[in-house]
Amino acid sequence: MPQPPNLEHLMSVSITLRPKSPVIPNGPQGTRVVAIVTGGTFEGPKLRGTVDDSGGDWVTLRADGSIKLDVRALLHTHDGAEIFMHYEGIGLRQEDGSLKLATAPLFETGDERYAWLNHVQAVSTGASSGGVVTYEVFAVRP
Repeated sequence: MPQPPNLEHLMSVSITLRPKSPVIPNGPQGTRVVAIVTGGTFEGPKLRGTVDDSGGDWVTLRADGSIKLDVRALLHTHDGAEIFMHYEGIGLRQEDGSLKLATAPLFETGDERYAWLNHVQAVSTGASSGGVVTYEVFAVRP
């Protein structure tokens, strides 16, 4: 019988976004908003560093009022490794205008010190308000 997964805290992430985002209205899947990353930080028990300003979130605004996330970001560790992070997820707008987020990050790196991340399926919960997105990211342990 399947057991609930064990979750191990991987990191806390804070990402800042450009104030004005390009919008592609009324596409076949909804309106797209390109949320451009301007920086950020991450820290956890096994890794820490900064978020590069090269990433972005190709958000889809859906007819039911929810949003679909499609994020790519580059993480620079404190000791010089580069880690690609990609995640998709769902966001729900709250009454105060903020967003509650749930995502499923995956990672890629060629740095041997962090190669263990290549085998991690993560999940996260987060929030977005005032141009800052924050997440608590957990590795799923079977």
